[in-house]
Amino acid sequence: MSKNVLTFILAGGRGERLHPLTRDRAKPAVPFGGNYRIVDFTLSNCINSGIRRIFVLIQYKSFSLQKHILAGWDVVSTQLGEFIDVIPAQQRLGEDWYKGTADAIYQNIYAISDHNPDMVLILAGDHLYKMDYQKMIEAHVKAKADVTVSCIKMPKNESTAFGVIEVNKEGFIVGFQEKPQLPKTIPNDPEKIYASMGIYLFSRKVLVNELERDAVDVRSEHDFGKNIIPKMVAGKKKLLAYNFGEQSSYWRDLGTRDAYYQANMDLVRPDPPFDLYDKTWPLRTYYSHYPPVLMRTLREGGTEISGTVVDSIIAPGCIIEGGKVESSVLSPLVTVKKHALVQDSVIMEGVIVGAGSQIKNAIIDKQVTIPPGEKIGYDLDVDRKRFAVTTSGIVIVAKRTAIES
Repeated sequence: MSKNVLTFILAGGRGERLHPLTRDRAKPAVPFGGNYRIVDFTLSNCINSGIRRIFVLIQYKSFSLQKHILAGWDVVSTQLGEFIDVIPAQQRLGEDWYKGTADAIYQNIYAISDHNPDMVLILAGDHLYKMDYQKMIEAHVKAKADVTVSCIKMPKNESTAFGVIEVNKEGFIVGFQEKPQLPKTIPNDPEKIYASMGIYLFSRKVLVNELERDAVDVRSEHDFGKNIIPKMVAGKKKLLAYNFGEQSSYWRDLGTRDAYYQANMDLVRPDPPFDLYDKTWPLRTYYSHYPPVLMRTLREGGTEISGTVVDSIIAPGCIIEGGKVESSVLSPLVTVKKHALVQDSVIMEGVIVGAGSQIKNAIIDKQVTIPPGEKIGYDLDVDRKRFAVTTSGIVIVAKRTAIES
């Protein structure tokens, strides 16, 4: 069945709510979980689901994302008609870059014609979850739906953060609200809503017709959630709601700094809700040839200073020499010097944590050197004068920031 499906991954967003992590890269290219980039999780879902005809649509600061995919995702067989191809915004149909999620697909409508699939799967490149798309495809075919929208149960009081799907007792969509204050709740479950996950499975002919109709609408924002889906509901199309909760309860939109931080911290909880080590659902990425982790004990004046790691993810190439790491995620080639303390933090590639420095509740982007004795995350008033600080008090040090000692 997957051979009849063409997939588009939308990976061209600016990611302004993740700044400064997106200052130099697209949102799906932001490092996550030590070894990975955010886009790896959507791509892994595709491969694990048998989905192997994939276009990744890129636009904003896309060089590192494109480089990562070309280097790390050569896992399909072109001889079997499989591909993972990166398509930059090309202005094929005019002088505009992508104006919205629907417009991004419309500007690549030629690719749909070239491959002539029965169904088109549209995914976001900045979400964290595990999903077997085959089960959604089977539900779509069984229901003979025009489009199937994947949704997840969320508390009613979080409705202003999501597109909310109203369903009837048969599970078909009868209404769609964009971030409503007064949402429609799930039948027989008045405290929960169905939130759209931004995952759409269209029958090809329906998608092409809807995109062509939307493209000439000057009032449209050319967005699936804001325009295409509501218009299809109003037009009495057959829209199926697929309950992702039948597979998993864990799904995170990594579009904000606090959400990104919390999702990393979920990985190092005693019983992590998202398991990186699940052998039945392997997660792929590009792996550089780094040496193993080194835990080094220093000796000074007859005293031993041991490096320790507690409840943390430590990527290859890291050196812990007399420092302590607790409940943190370290990307490759991080060095933690003697008497340094890293707590509840995300440390990206190539960071050097100087001797005696203390870091907590922080995200340190690539290639930053923390001077000896520095404190980050302990006095937010001081930190705000030097770095970005989120609404929940997470300190973010941008890539290659020079910190004065």
